[in-house]
Amino acid sequence: MTSDIDEFEGAAREFLLSDPVRNTVLLTVLESLRASGPTAYGDTPASFGWYRDSDSDPASEVRGAFLRTPPMPALVSEAPERAVRALVDVLAEVPGLSGPDSSTRAFVQAWRAAGRHATVASNRRLFRLAELTPPEPAPRGRARLVTDADRELLIEWFSAFGTDVGEPTADPARAVDRRLANGELLFWEVDGVPVAMAGTTTPVAGVARVAPVYTPALLRGRGYAGAITAAVSRRSLGAGYQVVLYTDMANPTSNALYQRLGYRPIGQWSELKLA
Repeated sequence: MTSDIDEFEGAAREFLLSDPVRNTVLLTVLESLRASGPTAYGDTPASFGWYRDSDSDPASEVRGAFLRTPPMPALVSEAPERAVRALVDVLAEVPGLSGPDSSTRAFVQAWRAAGRHATVASNRRLFRLAELTPPEPAPRGRARLVTDADRELLIEWFSAFGTDVGEPTADPARAVDRRLANGELLFWEVDGVPVAMAGTTTPVAGVARVAPVYTPALLRGRGYAGAITAAVSRRSLGAGYQVVLYTDMANPTSNALYQRLGYRPIGQWSELKLA
């Protein structure tokens, strides 16, 4: 365990980079912490941990990693069951845990065995773009990069997106400012009026993740989400990156949409609510 990002990266970065697609969230959160400091996601500094086969041999292989950015759920990678079970004591005060199903299943068993309560808050599927197939016919409008002049609307939409997906953003203004600085967001506009938004995370190890994708409720069902997702995907592909995204498995509309665009499922993740 450490609160030192340099120490964590020195120990665990090689492990995380061995599969940058499946470790995309941990890697992009690390990138944000690097850029914005240890309180990038809230007032409590981030903390980190990793698991080795031998606790007495610092040269032994790292087999798992996790991080905490309060007030967000902790994030865990794929890891041996014994490593995940050991997190029960470490994460005793966190509100949630997110990770691949293999890790969250092992954690739930150990958490409940310790007399604690855990429920599955969401099930997600990780997709990787194979061959982009833009929607035909495309809706009216065009994509454009957002600018600082769009900040207030972006804060409103980031907040609404968090509410829609059941993950309220603790500080949408901070999240927007971070994304504006990195040039990661696009609008779909019709007659000069924004009707949808999408972005990608800062690429890490050749992987860019599409997030968020948002259309206001009154404008849905018109093809804007597919158009803007295709636009940000094309932009990342053109820069030479692998492109991935997560979907809520309970939302058949978005799962079908992304598969029509050329995304293919490669794994399942869960977020746990802990008490």
